[in-house]
Amino acid sequence: MDGYFSSRLHHQLRETVREFTEREVRPRIAEMEASRTVHHELSRLIAEQGWLGATIGQEYGGMGAGHLAKTIIIEELSRVSGAMGAMVQASQLGTAKIVHFGSDEQRKTWLPAIAAGECLPTIAVTEPESGGHVLGMSATAVRDGEDYVLNGSKVYVGNSHVGDLHGVVVRTGPGSKGLTAFLVESDRPGFRTGPQRPSMGLHGFSFGELIFENCRVPAANRLGDEGDGLSVAYSSSVLYGRANLTAVSLGIHQAILEETTRFASERIRYGKPLHDLPTVKLKLGQMQSRLMTARLAAYHAVHLLDQGLSCDAELMNAKLVNVESAIDSGRNAMEIHAAAGLFTDRPIERYLRDAHHIFAPAGTSDVQLLRLAEVALGQDKGSWSERLSEVVRTPDLEPGPAMGLEFEPELEPVHA
Repeated sequence: MDGYFSSRLHHQLRETVREFTEREVRPRIAEMEASRTVHHELSRLIAEQGWLGATIGQEYGGMGAGHLAKTIIIEELSRVSGAMGAMVQASQLGTAKIVHFGSDEQRKTWLPAIAAGECLPTIAVTEPESGGHVLGMSATAVRDGEDYVLNGSKVYVGNSHVGDLHGVVVRTGPGSKGLTAFLVESDRPGFRTGPQRPSMGLHGFSFGELIFENCRVPAANRLGDEGDGLSVAYSSSVLYGRANLTAVSLGIHQAILEETTRFASERIRYGKPLHDLPTVKLKLGQMQSRLMTARLAAYHAVHLLDQGLSCDAELMNAKLVNVESAIDSGRNAMEIHAAAGLFTDRPIERYLRDAHHIFAPAGTSDVQLLRLAEVALGQDKGSWSERLSEVVRTPDLEPGPAMGLEFEPELEPVHA
């Protein structure tokens, strides 16, 4: 893929991120695994590198490097720590809503701070009862003069306990046009986070609960018009969620293969390296094939996104292929390691735990397959990738509540 998708600058970026990750992230993994809670210091240190601004234009202090660069950043972080890859990808979800739906004033206020690593953003859509059924949400915002008063809660919010600015979609009226998005600063009265709950994997990353109790937010913090909330939620999932989680899976998959080939080379059986056994070599070949196919799907999708071309189906497929193949290779790796893979002195069990966390956000594999079936049947509802690229390129184009797209009553969650 060198020279086809990636350029010299992409290679330099990869080397920079990899060197940083080996130096700053790997030594902290044992601490994160032991504490099983968010690592504030490391999250801030990564943000200060400017990588949250990969898709933020240079006029706002960002890298302006595009989605492939963003994918490489997340991939390289996830190769060492799925948790830190998840932290950056969740921040990118929070960035997307401002890039695509923010007013000029909101962009000037928040994008430079995000690009400089001074602000960690989130997006909060999923609720305890409605889950991935976005139209079933019950959290509300009621207009009161120049403010809105928010009540309710959101769950599985990526960067919940380290975030500074939460993009919250709540109900302001009935039906699909009754959802509205707001920017809520973490120090606003009436806002708090729920207790952190221990999870299976991604230790060091937080994806928890946000609680709003008569939280007063100025109307100037509204993203777009009333009724634009569904567009904010769905576009974040389709364009950023799927691409970002694909990158996390890709990095974990790379780590799985590297660790397993190392183990198979070092472990001696019957006087020869373990990889000389035909059954082991076949599994390694499967893992290599999966990884090559997964990376091709990932890079192809975000390359199209960078070109402003229609790629909704490619993003769905990239998420599907990468998540499923990483989990499958993780199982192969555990089979090769056998009992040795069950102990925490080797990272394979961590990689497998982390890989499972990427399955549900932005749509499970079944959701991706259903959407791809709609593409095959000619029943898809339009192209978010084309429409939002037009919004960015044409500042006077106002994204309406649905931007000309129809919505299903059951949508995929956009957390993590």
